[in-house]
Amino acid sequence: MDDALTEPEIVALGADHMQAAAKIRREALWQRLPWLPDLHTPEEEEQYWRMHLLPNCTILGAAIGTRLVGVIAYGDDWIEQLYVLPDFQAMGIGSLLLGCAKEEMDEIRLWTFQRNIGARAFYERHGFAAEEETDGLDNEEKEPDVLYYWRRLPELTLNLQPSST
Repeated sequence: MDDALTEPEIVALGADHMQAAAKIRREALWQRLPWLPDLHTPEEEEQYWRMHLLPNCTILGAAIGTRLVGVIAYGDDWIEQLYVLPDFQAMGIGSLLLGCAKEEMDEIRLWTFQRNIGARAFYERHGFAAEEETDGLDNEEKEPDVLYYWRRLPELTLNLQPSST
């Protein structure tokens, strides 16, 4: 069956998935942003997922068949990681993963690089607004970045009771 025609399944990821999650991040990042410096080995990135993200975040994956094609790590009103393999982008997988985070949090912040035009357009389509831009001196890549913010709109309630006049 063609992977492109299969609906992704959202699954909770555990320790045994951290190598695959780190690999998705690495592949998506370096294919889409080849100008970024490669600062960590694959093993260091896996350790970051295993030792920092796994204990502190909800980590979900998007699987098509047995293949993990996207991943999100979020918690405490932040999206820490959201990546989809390049061959599976523009298929709604990122939107599906982002929707899971939006269901659980009333407000969300996240960082992305200013030059990451695709990610910026994606987040803006999903209701995020740029809140702050930096020169990048505080991130390890030394790349100008932008802080995005989203807040759930309050539920509108309609008073359907007839007025007594």
